[in-house]
Amino acid sequence: MSDTHTPPALSDEELAALDAHWRAANYLAVGQIYLMANPLLTRPLTPDDIKPRLLGHWGTSPGLNLVHTHLNRIVKDRGIEALCVWGPGHGGPAVLANAWLEGSYSETYPDVPRDTEGMGRLFKQFSFPGGVPSHVAPETPGSIHEGGELGYALTHAYGAAFDHPDLLVSCVIGDGEAETGPLAASWHANKFLDPVHDGAVLPVLHLNGYKIANPTVLARLPEDEVDQLLRGYGHDPLYVTGENPATVHRAMAAAMDTAVERIAAHQRAAREEGATERPRWPMIVLRTPKGWTGPNEVDGLPVENTWRSHQVPLSGVRDNPEHLRQLEAWLRSYRPEELFDTDGRPTEQVLACVPEGTARLGSTPYANGGLLLRDLPVPALEDHAVRLDKPGSTSHSPTQVLGGLLADIMAATAERRDFRVVGPDETASNRLQDLYRATGKAWQAQTLPTDEHLARDGRVMEVLSEHLCQGWLEGYLLTGRHGLFSSYEAFAHIVDSMVNQHIKWLRTSRRLPWRRPIASLNYLLTSHVWRQDHNGFSHQDPGFVDHILNKSPEVVRVYLPPDANTLLSVADHALRSRDYVNVIVAGKQPTFDWLTMEEARAHCARGAGAWEWAGTEDGTREPDVVLGCAGDVPTQEVLAAADLLRRHLPELAVRVVNVVDIARMLPNEEHPHGMTDAEYDALFTRDKPVIFAYHGYPWLIHRLAYRRAGHADLHVRGYKEEGTTTTPFDMVVRNDLDRYRLVMDVIDRVPGLGVRAVAVRQAMADVRTRHHAWIREHGVDLPEVEEWSWGG
Repeated sequence: MSDTHTPPALSDEELAALDAHWRAANYLAVGQIYLMANPLLTRPLTPDDIKPRLLGHWGTSPGLNLVHTHLNRIVKDRGIEALCVWGPGHGGPAVLANAWLEGSYSETYPDVPRDTEGMGRLFKQFSFPGGVPSHVAPETPGSIHEGGELGYALTHAYGAAFDHPDLLVSCVIGDGEAETGPLAASWHANKFLDPVHDGAVLPVLHLNGYKIANPTVLARLPEDEVDQLLRGYGHDPLYVTGENPATVHRAMAAAMDTAVERIAAHQRAAREEGATERPRWPMIVLRTPKGWTGPNEVDGLPVENTWRSHQVPLSGVRDNPEHLRQLEAWLRSYRPEELFDTDGRPTEQVLACVPEGTARLGSTPYANGGLLLRDLPVPALEDHAVRLDKPGSTSHSPTQVLGGLLADIMAATAERRDFRVVGPDETASNRLQDLYRATGKAWQAQTLPTDEHLARDGRVMEVLSEHLCQGWLEGYLLTGRHGLFSSYEAFAHIVDSMVNQHIKWLRTSRRLPWRRPIASLNYLLTSHVWRQDHNGFSHQDPGFVDHILNKSPEVVRVYLPPDANTLLSVADHALRSRDYVNVIVAGKQPTFDWLTMEEARAHCARGAGAWEWAGTEDGTREPDVVLGCAGDVPTQEVLAAADLLRRHLPELAVRVVNVVDIARMLPNEEHPHGMTDAEYDALFTRDKPVIFAYHGYPWLIHRLAYRRAGHADLHVRGYKEEGTTTTPFDMVVRNDLDRYRLVMDVIDRVPGLGVRAVAVRQAMADVRTRHHAWIREHGVDLPEVEEWSWGG
């Protein structure tokens, strides 16, 4: 859509005010990088005024300050609710400077007031021991995006805009970030933005030309090629280019005005006139020099508009008198005496463009999503629970049962629209298709008669990019909503680094009293390692759990429910929780139902427990052996092994222990869910053999339990990179996790049993040998495996 309306030009007074605000922000950004004293330059700078370690990023800061200044103007003049995602998050000095100027920083941190004393603290604390990070971190008011790892700004922005119809989310994208794969995919997010129910995203692609040591690709392309690229992505770009501040201010104001008017027109057409054509949303391409207004040349080398301005343009200020002189000239070039009064407070002109109250970018509740969060209406689990008379008497697909619960939540949130399910093209594949009873799949592009379940207002989001799914959900959660990420287990690894950043964000946020708790990031990992019938080895990797358990114990939780009812109980807990990353691993294939809903609740609350009905203990003595298990397939194999032991070695006292919450294996000093040594010893014993069948890589269990008294007697079976397209049972045989191997392990490790049970061990080995021949002839598993059911 083109708009021929020309916004009114800035008056000279408006231009002067915008320029004053921008200069003040630049002055504060430079001061944070360099100064620890003398913030207003009331005397000439001395080496003692300079920080001993100069850390931070100047090059992007002038551009960020420009965007912030002009966002202030449109928010104030037009009464817009706005949030900004700062992709070049390493430009922390700029965002901190603007938060301090507008007053939101001092309201959040009263010990940094908006005066000379506060300015001094703002400067000294930046990248300083006991201070604040150099990036736009959780400590920064108004931020939902750290930006230290590039690639995710735009997908976070769209996540924030979904289901917030009155919100404008501006997103500054650095041209270095624009080279990443996730950001390249994120341009397609506009095909999922519903102009009726969602807010708008205004991308600002900042082409300042350089990364830390190299030119950027987009900045070196001819403008017509950049234009074709962005229009091909479905955007309607506006261009702001220059290095003369007055010229750039006028052009930026006009671009901002045009953009918000086009956005309003698109939304009006969809909401009031029923338009269904996908809008071409506006965006701004801002081309200004790297390190704009900084030193032009240092030590005879060009700096401004080169990669040398990326971090600290003058690095020898404490030791080099010429550098010190250049720094003082640089700071004074902003004319701070015009920008701050004698007490260090910003002047009226500087603050003329700043909105008030929660309209300020640093005070918006959208950036502190816990302020907006409402409890999720999770239905009674009994409405979806699997009913059974005895363990193993029925079987269900756990994820299909969960899908019914999720559909009810989706229906219950139809009006408030604060729950979404994301995943890479796998919702139905993962047996969550009941969701389509309550909503469709978000889609704004072309539809054909053969399409199913596509809907402009859909709240299931499928796109074949795990990065987009993760980023959308993070942005959605951080702005006060709820959600679930469903993925094939093996490909959760694609977002290893993204979830790492989110975990760090949550850990830091928990230590900030002004940050309200947000809904947890919930993963459902299914189509897992043990059942990849269509795909095989390439789709077999259970290591995401290992990655998660390396992270902050106060934030991460990992659950392996063994059946449908335990999955319901775990999901209920995860969906209600706050400030966690919950990883739930559950299969989609039918599996036996072991516990009633009441039993499942109790078992999940314990996190680990003995299943007395599955073992052969009589309560008069310690067990001879413990069979431990975690995961649905390992649980079935352990119970089948227990069944074999009951029949072949009835005198053996066997205890079966199932672990749902894998962190229970850790000592309680290392994780809030960990067991005390007394609890662990009571469950697993101190000196009896423990044969543990685990869903993933076996060494994880060893790592979690290495300090336990009985670790020398712990033997773990799990996935050991033996995979292919084969029968379900052959997968466990290939990895020595099968019931027959487990029985052999018991015989090998219970003292004295090997000699007495040699015939039993030989029989188990013979079945394994027969299995290999059988599947190659018949293509299916042995009848005694396929037809097995619990008979204990």
